[in-house]
Amino acid sequence: MSTTVGFIGLGAMGEPMSASLLRAGFSLTVCAHRNRAPLGRLVAAGAVDGVDPRGVAAASEVVVLCVPDAPQVEEVLFGERGVVAGAARGSLVIDCSTIAPTSTQAFGARLHEHGIAMVDAPVSGGPTRAASGTLAIMAGADAQDFARAEQVLKGMGNPRHCGPLGMGETVKLVNQTIIAVTMLANVEGLIFAKKAGADLGVVREVLASATASNYLLNEWLPKTWLSGSYDGGFALDLLRKDVRAALSSGRALGVPMFVTALCEQLYQNASSEGHGSEDYTVVAQQYERAAGVRAGGEK
Repeated sequence: MSTTVGFIGLGAMGEPMSASLLRAGFSLTVCAHRNRAPLGRLVAAGAVDGVDPRGVAAASEVVVLCVPDAPQVEEVLFGERGVVAGAARGSLVIDCSTIAPTSTQAFGARLHEHGIAMVDAPVSGGPTRAASGTLAIMAGADAQDFARAEQVLKGMGNPRHCGPLGMGETVKLVNQTIIAVTMLANVEGLIFAKKAGADLGVVREVLASATASNYLLNEWLPKTWLSGSYDGGFALDLLRKDVRAALSSGRALGVPMFVTALCEQLYQNASSEGHGSEDYTVVAQQYERAAGVRAGGEK
C-alpha cells in the first residue's frame, strides 16, 4: 500500500491491529504508549520504531491511535512530543480508542486548527478478532475523511460509516451498554439455574436455540467464567470506563439509563475487590458468593 500509516498504542488491541496492517501491506511506523514489549515484535515483523507520537506522525500520512481513555488521547495528540508536533497539514488521525463522543468532537476541532482531519473509529471484537483483522469498526467522520480512512480501516476489520465525527463513539457506547447489561443478565440466569439444580450444559444448549440466545452466552462465557479463567479477554476496568462514558453521555442527552447505572455499581464492586485487570465476567463471583453456589469452571 502506498499510504504511510502510523500506530500509537501497542497494548492488547493495538499490537494485533498493527500486525494486521502490516499483513495488509501498509508501511507502518509505530510507538508504544505505555507497554513497550510488543514494539520489538512489530519491528521484527517489518514496522519502524517511531520512538514517540511526534516521530510517528512525522513519518505518516495517517496516524491510528488505540489508547485507554480521553486523557491519554489528549496527551498523545497534543503533548509536547505529540502527534500535532510532528504531523503535516493534511494528515489524518484515526482514533480507535473508546471515549465520550463529546471528547472526540473537541479533539477534532483542535486538530482542525492545525489542518489535521479526524475519524473516530472504535472497534469491537477483542484481541482474537484484532489478530485476524476482522474487527467490527464503527466510524464517525464526514464522507471525505471516511473515504480517506477506509482502506486503512479495512486493513483491521470491517468498517461502517455511522455518521459525523463522534457517531462512531456513540455506536460503540451503545454496544458497550448492551454487553454490560446482557452479561449480568446471563450471569443472573445461570446462577439461578445452578441454585435450582439445573445442568448448566443443558441450559445453555436449550437457550442457544431459544429467544435468550446471545453471543456472550454462546461464545464468550464458555471461554471465561464458565471455564474458570479470567485471563485475557476484556478487562473489567475498561468496560467500567466505557459504561461511565455512556452514562455521562446519557445524562447530557437527558436519557434515563437506570439498568446501566446499576450495572456500573456491580462492575465497580468487582474492581474494588482487585479484579480490574481481569475479564469482566469476573463480576459473576459476586453472584456466586451471594447465592452460595459456584458455576465458574463449568462449561
